[in-house]
Amino acid sequence: MITLAIDTSAADGSVALLADGALLFDERFTADRSHSASLFVTLEKVRALAGHIDCIAIGLGPGSYAGVRISIAAGLGLRFALGAKLVGIPSVAALDVAVRDYLAIGDARRESFYFSRIAQGVCVEGPLLATEAELAQRLASAGALPLYATAAVPQFPAAQIVLPSAVVLAHLAATGRGIVATDNLEPIYLREPHITQPKARPGISPRPCP
Repeated sequence: MITLAIDTSAADGSVALLADGALLFDERFTADRSHSASLFVTLEKVRALAGHIDCIAIGLGPGSYAGVRISIAAGLGLRFALGAKLVGIPSVAALDVAVRDYLAIGDARRESFYFSRIAQGVCVEGPLLATEAELAQRLASAGALPLYATAAVPQFPAAQIVLPSAVVLAHLAATGRGIVATDNLEPIYLREPHITQPKARPGISPRPCP
């Protein structure tokens, strides 16, 4: 089976191609908004190597919503073009580390953080939101598991900075581990999207769209 994996949830993105367990391609690139085209340049290199692709694995975050959406869009396009299976795996389950059991945290903004516990490539807990005090309590009760983050979290300096790996993502997808979604993928949302409703103007009643 040939598996293509894409992750652009962090500052550096990665793409990997795996064929029956053998790594054919592995490349990292800058993945912020101003460099989003780098993903498609990299995918062109992959397409030159693979006549067909059986499975496309996307890292769903938590992380950059814009980055994850770009990966999902690319995955959808390739799925329709190639007839491949599309799967989503939390990016925190595919960190580029030697251990397979660890904790992952990150800044979720609005004075909150996220927490995940990963065992053998599966998010067995989280990603979930926590206050600083709640996260400190969770970490204290989690034992001696290694602690990682994809970007600095000043409140928790013990966390080592590591990035998601498309190679790990590809291996997980190829073995059917850690998959949380198929086909209709969405970024991992740590909280419900907040939409501000416009204020009603005096004398004007809101009208629904036709």
